[in-house]
Amino acid sequence: MRPGTHLAPHRLRTAELRAEADAYRRAARVRRRRDLRGRLGWTLVAAGLRPAVTPRTAVAVPRAL
Repeated sequence: MRPGTHLAPHRLRTAELRAEADAYRRAARVRRRRDLRGRLGWTLVAAGLRPAVTPRTAVAVPRAL
């Protein structure tokens, strides 16, 4: 039997694990990007609603005769 024969299944499994790790990293990157977009969007919504919610009192401006 050749000395490297027993390493073949280990090399295959290593390649499979690396492929799974790459797929997981890509999916995590997409999730992070989506999460950032969502937080930014809700921050903009909150900033846009803030002026509409706070009541403003009318300031009386004296009229010149």
